[in-house]
Amino acid sequence: MQFSRKEWAALRGSELMMLTAEDLMTLKGIDDELSMDEIQDIYLPLSHLLGHYVNAWISWKAVLARFLQQEPEHIPFIIGIAGSVSVGKSTTARVLQALLSRSGNYKQVTLVTTDGFLYPNAYLEEKGLMLKKGFPQSYDIKRLLEFVTDIKSGKEELRVPCYSHLTYDIIPDKYEVIKQPDIIILEGLNVLQSGMDYPHKKPRSFVSDYVDFSIYVDAEEERLEEWYISRFMKLRQGAFTDPDSYFHSFASLSDQQAIKTAKMIWRKINRRNLKKNILPTRERASLILHKGDQHAVSYVKLRK
Repeated sequence: MQFSRKEWAALRGSELMMLTAEDLMTLKGIDDELSMDEIQDIYLPLSHLLGHYVNAWISWKAVLARFLQQEPEHIPFIIGIAGSVSVGKSTTARVLQALLSRSGNYKQVTLVTTDGFLYPNAYLEEKGLMLKKGFPQSYDIKRLLEFVTDIKSGKEELRVPCYSHLTYDIIPDKYEVIKQPDIIILEGLNVLQSGMDYPHKKPRSFVSDYVDFSIYVDAEEERLEEWYISRFMKLRQGAFTDPDSYFHSFASLSDQQAIKTAKMIWRKINRRNLKKNILPTRERASLILHKGDQHAVSYVKLRK
């Protein structure tokens, strides 16, 4: 089912605006034009819909427990968010986490990114995979699958490896500990990928098997490239200036050199990954948010 922006906004129901203009500053990405209208028209209806899905999930688990003559287990509901580099997945994830957390219906809503399940740079360099970082083979899929399996097994305490966007690497021996939240938002390039996306040994199960509701954030390729270059230019004047940044050498580039470098990275790495591994997963999603100008969602597709 496809909804125009106006049609989707009308499905908000009784969902109340729980965010302020100040909240926007902490929720939006470095190159996202997130507005209160966007939250009201797009994300409030979506959080309203997700609330129905979570409630139905809880009811189903209770029915199953009664049938099995067991006490209901606390199993988190997993929302998966996928899409290209630069499309704004992280912003979508943060906004939904904020809205669902403040609804008053859930004790804890936790955001986990699959970046923590990338192999360390030393391993990627050894295997010649640094230029394929973000591709399926750059992830420790076994470890990621163990994580989502533990979620759905009701494990009380889970450890998530920490990733630094400054050093562009896994932080050794550092973990985030999460303890049975009501909802886990799992965000990453590879959330919807299946066995056909892995060129070597294929896992018997896939991350998408454990996701209860999936969202694909979509945009035309030309816009994605434009947003990537814009973000690169802003990072060049911000995070890249930190001497500890993996990309510190880019900070000294001229504007012309920086644009040329960003285009090269996009076309040689990110566009290839998009076309080969990410875009083919779009139609597996429960819902597609399609973005147009200034990162604003122009239409929504919902799987029946």
